[in-house]
Amino acid sequence: MKIAVCPGSFDPVTNGHLDIITRACDLFDRVYVAVLNNPEKKPLFTAEERVELLKEATAHLDIVVCEQFEGLVVEYAKRRGAVAIVRGLRAVTDFEYELKMASMNHHLDKDVETVFMMTSTEWSFLSSSAVKEVASLGGDISAWVPPCVAEALTKKFVHASTEL
Repeated sequence: MKIAVCPGSFDPVTNGHLDIITRACDLFDRVYVAVLNNPEKKPLFTAEERVELLKEATAHLDIVVCEQFEGLVVEYAKRRGAVAIVRGLRAVTDFEYELKMASMNHHLDKDVETVFMMTSTEWSFLSSSAVKEVASLGGDISAWVPPCVAEALTKKFVHASTEL
């Protein structure tokens, strides 16, 4: 069984993320979507909320398992028996950072390959931070995220505005 890990913060998951996850399912027998619980970042959604949103957004993909992890992604991949870490690339700027990470991961474990996938052109502009910014200003993000995420963002920002 060929197993891959798609790691990320997914704060929140976008249609660009889902594009990469769905296409990874065409290449691997099991895909672990791993939500990084990074204490250095201040996410809008908790790790638990992000996992639940991912589970709902990928419910139609039978081979996907969504869970959170801490620490090194290569160690997580090893624990899951993964042969690959799948990373999406939107632009050249993503490549420089991802190449460094892939090189470090290769030094840590030569048995886990990094697979780069170009995001489909229609999602190449999309980022979680841009989605959050547009949503925080009341903009329509429904074309960029799954319905469950659009609803969750609306609740977060309506709640935040009522607290002011």
